[in-house]
Formats: sequence, structure tokens, C-alpha cells
Amino acid sequence: MRCFLVLFLLASTAFAELKTDIEFANVGGVSLTLDASIPDGAGPFPTVILVHGGGFMRGDKTSYIKPLFEPLTRAGFTWFTINYRLAPAHRWPACAEDVERAIRWVKANAGQYKADPKRIALVGESAGGHLVSYVGVRGAGETSVAAVVPFYAPHDLELQVRSRNAPGPSMTALFELNELNDEAWKTLRAASPTTCLRRGLPPFLLIHGTTDAQVPYEQSVKFLERTKALGNACELITIPGGVHGMGGWDKAHPEYKTQLIEWLRRTLK
Repeated sequence: MRCFLVLFLLASTAFAELKTDIEFANVGGVSLTLDASIPDGAGPFPTVILVHGGGFMRGDKTSYIKPLFEPLTRAGFTWFTINYRLAPAHRWPACAEDVERAIRWVKANAGQYKADPKRIALVGESAGGHLVSYVGVRGAGETSVAAVVPFYAPHDLELQVRSRNAPGPSMTALFELNELNDEAWKTLRAASPTTCLRRGLPPFLLIHGTTDAQVPYEQSVKFLERTKALGNACELITIPGGVHGMGGWDKAHPEYKTQLIEWLRRTLK
């Protein structure tokens, strides 16, 4: 797999090197690739793995999650943005397994990218938010991380489906659900981060808009309550009037980027 190198300079930071289309795994002939941004300096630097959204069916490493590239670069983080296998060609749990593969690869190759394997945060949005939460609450050993940041994530897939009283295209594609029966509810519960909550989790930062029409804001509120009740550190940044997708927040609520960076710096110190 050919890699492209780009050097760029931002006003408030030193040079960062961007390497693109690096293969981190090959699963059944499917090449999984990532892009890596490497700060200037000796390192190791606090590290972020970004996971895009797209309803588990669409998107790639440069879509949806892109608004976070610049603030992470300015802040001097090593960051990676990854591709994962999409439904319906690849059913659950392929996408979650790919996020775990990325964590293991980043840890194994940390020195080459000036990454700190002990200071890795998972950050994802929408479907990617679900994936980082699911992997974050289940992580252990090689797949454990130091922090998790889900943007407007469907943490409880059963609640998500019940709110619509229909599986919807994403759940149909991901789990091959055609009707809502006992087996379907069991499948949705098993794949929900809320089902896997336990004590001893890494710190979580939830970010969600109050007028999200795709993933109800209550998803993050309920996840916050359940996570804290178990004694885990969890915070919620609320975007008043925020819709689904951070791209629409920049004019009214650009402060979410600063809040994210401050939380990551504090948590990954």
C-alpha cells in the first residue's frame, strides 16, 4: 500500500507530518487503512484514534470526523483516523473488531509515530461514537485505552430502535434484522455499550446536541447517569440546539473544540 507524505504548518503549532493510506490490517482480503498525523518534536505525544460515523454503512476516514483534524493538530496530538468494514457487506461485529485491530496496531507501532501507547483516547461520532464506546467499555490489555469521547452516540441500540418502532436501515444492514422479535431485542442489547458497563472504566466525555433528530439527546444523559452510578468518571458537554453532526455546530458553538482539547489534555496528562 503506497503512503503519501504531507508536511504542513499551522499558525499556532510546529510542523506536523501527515501520512495517508497506511494499511493497519487485512481481513479476508479487505485492506483496512488509516491516516496518521505526527507532530514535530521528540514525543511521545498524547494520542487519539478517530472513528468516523455514517450509520455503519457509509463514510470513511476523511468524512464526518474531519472537523477534529485541525484542532488536534494545533494542540500537538499524534492522531490517527481509520477505516473499518461497513455493513451490509460486513455484519456485526466486524466494525468493532476493526477498531480493536487499530488500537493494537497503534500500540505496536507507537514509536514510529511518536505516539504514547499509555495515553490513547478513542474519539468517534455517531456510529463511530457507538463503536468507541463499545470498544472502550470492553477493552482490556492490548485493546484498553486511557479515555473515550463519543459524539452523539447511540449507546443503547434497543432504546434507539424502540424510539422509532422499526429496525431502520442501519440496524437492518448491521444485524440483518427484518422484524422486531425477542431475538432481535437480544441482539441489540448485546451490541449496546450500556449492556457492557462495569466499574473501572476509562474516563468518558460525551458530546451531544439537544435537538438531535437522529440519536436522541437522552441517549447521552442515560449513559452518563449509568456510568457515574458505577463509580466511573464521565462528563457531558451539551450543545444547546445542536443537531446531529458536528459540522453544523461551528457557527453557533465552536467552543466544543476547545472544550474537547482541554479535556483530552487534562485526562491524558
